[in-house]
Formats: sequence, structure tokens, C-alpha cells
Amino acid sequence: MTDAHTRITKAVIPAAGLGTRFLPATKATPKEMLPVVDKPAIQYVVEEAASAGLDDVLMITGRNKRPLEDHFDRNYELESALQKKGDAGRLAKVQESSDLATMHYVRQGDPRGLGHAVLCAAPHVGHEPFAVLLGDDLIDPRDPLLARMVEVQEQYGGSVIALMEVEPSQIHLYGCAAVRTTEDDDVVKVTDLVEKPDPADAPSNYAIIGRYVLDPNIFDILRKTEPGRGDEIQLTDALQKLAADETIGGPVHGVVFKGRRYDTGDRGDYLRAIVRLACEREDLGPDFRSWLRSYVTEEM
Repeated sequence: MTDAHTRITKAVIPAAGLGTRFLPATKATPKEMLPVVDKPAIQYVVEEAASAGLDDVLMITGRNKRPLEDHFDRNYELESALQKKGDAGRLAKVQESSDLATMHYVRQGDPRGLGHAVLCAAPHVGHEPFAVLLGDDLIDPRDPLLARMVEVQEQYGGSVIALMEVEPSQIHLYGCAAVRTTEDDDVVKVTDLVEKPDPADAPSNYAIIGRYVLDPNIFDILRKTEPGRGDEIQLTDALQKLAADETIGGPVHGVVFKGRRYDTGDRGDYLRAIVRLACEREDLGPDFRSWLRSYVTEEM
């Protein structure tokens, strides 16, 4: 078991997926680069890591993901052109992404599931606890979920997962946790995990969403984990082993999240995320909400 007081500084963002649900838009553009209002989805995720104090970010990529690296790199030609125009506002926006964190990249190669993607981070992470952020879940910056998870990990040690209550009929879409209450209202002790259970067999309606703070002992477990559902190495299977035997790498706790989450994993939810975020923007919201009301009224 690692020292519960080791400061967490590293975040891992798996980004090797093909984005097939968004074809043909993702034929030549990584799904992580699809814009959510005026920023690519992946930038929201890196911003979340940085705001929680995780300024060392490793992105797990694959073929055709070079635009991700370019986005978080400097673009001197563009910056120079904006500087000559005196466009300080856009210049600041362009530079913002390259100043967020120290970025690193490694290719997953043969994509064999989320567990395999996390295992690719082992040489970079070493023996420190670390965070994993999935790009399909955007967490509103006004609801600092990751910062709370880091706090819980520092308190209890081991690993921490993000949980959200969903309708029982939807639990088959998620990993599901069996839990016990703790003295903290928003924290539960995880006793078991099941990947995408049948609703009749689900131990609860607590669904795992795409944020994890993990003990580095997870790597040893992942190396021994056989492919599961979908013939992929499932991170949930490795976490289940940690929950069943605390001597391996400490307990597993869950932070129950009740804040604002934007799911960009499918086309409908992606569009809803854009509308919700645009409505809440001070620069866009007033005009956009007015137009939206008129449009909805006309369509009813």
C-alpha cells in the first residue's frame, strides 16, 4: 500500500478510441477534437486536471491522433499573426491550451480496452497514485469532482472512483458498484464492482463515471487480468480485485457525484452538452437562449 499522503500530480487521459459513433466527422479528426462550443472536448478534460493540481498529463493515443499533440503545443505562426493584428483576446485563447500542463504522449498500439490503456501509463506514473480522466465525461468546473476525489484519496488511501446514481433501467450501460455508507455523506466504501450488469442482477444504481484516482498497485493487477467483456482488459475487473482484498493496494472508495456532467459519448448527448454549455456562457448565453426559446416555440 502506498503512502496515503503522497501528493497526486499525474493525470492519465485515454484517447486512443476510433470515435466510430461520430463518423464521418471522425474519419480524419480525432473525436476528442470535436468542438464543444468553441473548445475541443479534450481541452475541458485537461483543464479539469490542471484545476485539481494535476499538472503532469499523460495522454494515451493511437494512430491519427497527432492533432491532439498539435493542439496542446505552441503554434508560433498563428500566435505571431494574431500578435501583429493586435488581437490579444484570441492570442490568449490560443496560448491557453499550451500553458495548461506539462503534456506527455504514448501510443497504446493494439487497443485492448480501458484497462490496457491505463497499463500503458505504468512507466510514466511509476509508484505514485494518479488520476484517470475519460474524455467522454465533461464535468462542469463549478463542481470540482476531481479535487474532491483527490481529497478523499489523501484521507483514506487506496483508490477512489466517481459514482453517480442512475435510473435502474440504465445501469446496464455502466460499471456498477456495491457500496457501504461512511461518515461522509458523499463518500461510500466500495465492496464489489460489476461491469455492465443486467438490471435484475445489479447490486445498486450507483454507476461508475469516467473519473478515477488509482493506487499504483493497479498496474500489477492489470498485468494479470484476463480479457473480459468485449475481449478487452477491463479496468473494472482490476478495481474489483482491489475492493475484494485491501492488502493488495488499499481500499476502494467512491465519491457520489450530484453535480453537472455533460456526456459527449453519443451524438444526442453531445448536442445537448453544447446547448447547455452555450446557454450558460456569459458571452453567448443571452442571445442564444433567446433564439432557442423562439425556435422551440415555433417547432411546438
